[in-house]
Amino acid sequence: EAQLVESGGGLAQAGGSLRLSCKVSGLAVDEYNIAWFRQTPGKDREGISCISSATGKSYYSNSVKGRFTTFNDIKENTVYLEMDDLRPDDTATYYCAADGTLRLSPSARDYLDPQEYQLWGQGTQVAVSS
Repeated sequence: EAQLVESGGGLAQAGGSLRLSCKVSGLAVDEYNIAWFRQTPGKDREGISCISSATGKSYYSNSVKGRFTTFNDIKENTVYLEMDDLRPDDTATYYCAADGTLRLSPSARDYLDPQEYQLWGQGTQVAVSS
């Protein structure tokens, strides 16, 4: 059974950095689209980054582009989210998710829709103080 486990969340100051990990078992990270989402109470889950299994390219939402970087370690079967220049509005629960659909779209929007993802981790909380 496939499983995704996030870690690395915590408290950071504005302008600081955190690195989240998504340890994957039961499937290969380079054969699935692996995305990061975040959610705050009362709001929809927001897709923020994805690594495409078809192209190996990374896609980002406008809200994090230029500050966050996602990459994978195939040997460790882990996907990371490096978060730099953190802001208080980055405070959320962060989830990684896997989608087995082969996607060739050049649009980030097609990789960041939570309804397209079948497998989810339990989430890790990030809080950014001002």
